[in-house]
Amino acid sequence: MIGVQLRDVGISKDGKEKDSFEPGMQLLGRQTILAEGCRGSLSERIMQQYGLREGASPQHYGLGVKEVWEIRPENHVAGTVTHTVGWPLDNRTYGGSFIYHMAPNLLHIGMVVGLDYSNPYLSPYQEFQKFKQHPRVKALLEGGTCVSYGARCLNEGGLQAIPKLTFPGGMLSGCSAGFLNVPKIKGSHTAMKTGMLAGESAAEALLESSSSSSSSSSRLEVVQYEQNVKASWVWEELDIVRNFKPAWHAGMWPGLAYGGASLLARGQEPWTFRWSKRDSEYTKPASECNQIDYPKPDGVYSFDLLENLARSGVNHEHDQPAHLKVKATHKSVPLEVSLPRYAGPEGRFCPAKVYEYVPVEGATDGSMRLQINAQNCVHCKCCSIKTPEEYIDWTVPEGGGGPQYSAM
Repeated sequence: MIGVQLRDVGISKDGKEKDSFEPGMQLLGRQTILAEGCRGSLSERIMQQYGLREGASPQHYGLGVKEVWEIRPENHVAGTVTHTVGWPLDNRTYGGSFIYHMAPNLLHIGMVVGLDYSNPYLSPYQEFQKFKQHPRVKALLEGGTCVSYGARCLNEGGLQAIPKLTFPGGMLSGCSAGFLNVPKIKGSHTAMKTGMLAGESAAEALLESSSSSSSSSSRLEVVQYEQNVKASWVWEELDIVRNFKPAWHAGMWPGLAYGGASLLARGQEPWTFRWSKRDSEYTKPASECNQIDYPKPDGVYSFDLLENLARSGVNHEHDQPAHLKVKATHKSVPLEVSLPRYAGPEGRFCPAKVYEYVPVEGATDGSMRLQINAQNCVHCKCCSIKTPEEYIDWTVPEGGGGPQYSAM
């Protein structure tokens, strides 16, 4: 890897150059540190190209759906943090809520649902709306106003899903690699530390290579970086909690019991749980699952998805190539696999109503087509993870497009 080329701008929907066309700049360097966050586009391509995931378990993900509320001062206690597990999720689904009181009177509230859930009728967004109907949560929100909405995926694979961190010309850091402490739902500290270690390792390696005529620094692989990460507190912290999330595959109560015991034992158990399935492979056929009847939104505590989407400030320039595409090798999956076998789960897991199956205009045989409303996309990247066979290719839209979050 010799650097990164930014995307061309000013390209019309049909692929032609507009008057505003500008070619993407090339940012070249002897080492490129990829810190794109969860499910980074370049990071995923690099991992595939260099086989960095060989020997690692597939990455697991969670989808976080979040709102920001302005609440009444008497309901607000700045600095208070609340985490819950379980309800309204069933006992086989990993997930829980978070409630953070932020000064002066903001409440950050949301729910994270593990994307290894099995029921294709489950909707993380609707589970969150249902959660807000709990009497204690309603009492907290009473008299308040929802001011912002958003969603994002996060890594939940932990230590077992960390790939090889280096390749010729670059390194992976932060959530590009998956350094998230799952039970704490916290990864900013590990992202900063691995970024620091990447910079230090790169500087040392490049200084050393510049003084040696036998080494080509442009293709240098800084293997010392991975060794430095494994010798740091980041690796130790993730090692302690490595079995917390995998234990939940036995259900909530066994998962909680085992997770609590492993935390008390500080991860000293002599085994490490592993898995071989991707999140999309955990989805069961619709015929094996019960439909979920979610309550209608009341417009006070719970909201229609499109109404909430307006609070994200999402915007994409209309005349540009779609950044959400069905992979050329998977064009038959939506209508031949996803809809008939799994009842079109993308219409429920997407927190922005990007995907919907609609009747083919003029058809008399009841045939359907997949409609992709890419302009709604809040860049959570869930579709690239949970669609059957991962048939969606999430690419980067033109700069500036996407959600325009306030107070998030």
